[in-house]
Amino acid sequence: MQLFFTDQRKVWKVGQVAGLSQAELSALFARRLVPSGTPILLDEAMRPVEPVSSWFRSLALERKDAKTMRSYAYSVLMLLHFLLARGTDLQSVTETDLREFRLWRQDEAEEVVGDAAWDRDWAAIESLYRYLIRIGVVTRQPWRATPQRDNLASRIRPDLRVRHMELDQYLYLRDVGFGGLAPGAGLDVSFRGWRPHRNRAACELALMTGMRIQEWSTLLLPELGLVDGRRQAFADVELKACAKFGRPRSVYVAPDPMELLDPYLLLERPEIVAKAQRSLRRRHRELFVIQSLEADGTRVRGVLDGRTITRTVKNMKPDLRRLAVLETGDGLDPLALFIGQGGRMLTFSAWDKIRWRAWDRMKAWAGDRHAPAVPRRCWVYHEPSAHLRLATFDLPDARGPERRRGPGAADVHAAGPHDRQSAAGGPAPPWPRTPIDHLPLHPLPEGPDAGGR
Repeated sequence: MQLFFTDQRKVWKVGQVAGLSQAELSALFARRLVPSGTPILLDEAMRPVEPVSSWFRSLALERKDAKTMRSYAYSVLMLLHFLLARGTDLQSVTETDLREFRLWRQDEAEEVVGDAAWDRDWAAIESLYRYLIRIGVVTRQPWRATPQRDNLASRIRPDLRVRHMELDQYLYLRDVGFGGLAPGAGLDVSFRGWRPHRNRAACELALMTGMRIQEWSTLLLPELGLVDGRRQAFADVELKACAKFGRPRSVYVAPDPMELLDPYLLLERPEIVAKAQRSLRRRHRELFVIQSLEADGTRVRGVLDGRTITRTVKNMKPDLRRLAVLETGDGLDPLALFIGQGGRMLTFSAWDKIRWRAWDRMKAWAGDRHAPAVPRRCWVYHEPSAHLRLATFDLPDARGPERRRGPGAADVHAAGPHDRQSAAGGPAPPWPRTPIDHLPLHPLPEGPDAGGR
């Protein structure tokens, strides 16, 4: 058995398909809608393995996320191989077989998994058997339900891993790790990173809004009112397709993170876009080329795969956002706020490289007298932004050395640049909270960037 994932754009990229004309292929895609990322399981004769492939299609029609479908597909593929090796199948499987599969996954396999990974496997198995019962392949689930438990999930709730972060630690993370400054707020001539203003702006945006990485890293320029070279003082962003579980909510972007975008928007982003024009033009047919912004930037109209379509911005999924470029007449301008080499929206793995590069800088400067204490384990993007959602951001009180807690951006403003105390009760960190006017501009080195682009 071989597992594949559908992608219509790869079909168009290949060109001519044997036995089908271009018109027949377009008609087939129009008649049989299959979302990109839908898994399909094929046997040795390249025929769909049923009923698993039909279950994959049902997941796609339920608008399951492509990452979820991929995870489910690999989990069920492992189960199928496990059952076939024991001479059984999905219809004749017993609870003992499933318990043995759990034992193999967690204790006996070449690479074992923990409770969280097993729970993801079990979610896929439960979903599959609900489908098999619905279409009549099996009459009931093969495991017993008892008053104590109704499935084989671990029932272990993972600990909340959001660590405490002090204000001077966050400033050190933002300005020294991501921004390339020295702990004394001066220019670090040894810094060879790429796009420090972009990275600082992203860090500040994550903190001051509480957005998760999939939310802030996929933001589009119109969502922040950044069109026609203008910048609003603040913005309200309507999240939906990129929010957790696709649940709509509104996010307020305060003036400070908006202001911190200026050095990136004025200095770094235009240079990236100019250098990316050749690459963007070469990929023109693969992109979502937007011809106009409508309804104050809340809708876009453009050409994708040869068709003219209109989409509401908040309903655009990350994969479509990565393809969105605006035809300006002078070139193609990516609609994504944060972009890297080639004008592409940065992926999660690229942001992860940037994070680890920042962590290496922070550890290298950890012995400096201006540097705060850093934890043993690298911070993740979710932790600074989660502080606002979970109200655990500690700030010094202007009335004395005791600490207080509070949710929201108002608490971050409560301590001015002259009344901050370090964790050890020492002098305030030398760098300002939003050092736009005071920030020395780094020379932008050419060449590959080891920390993500």
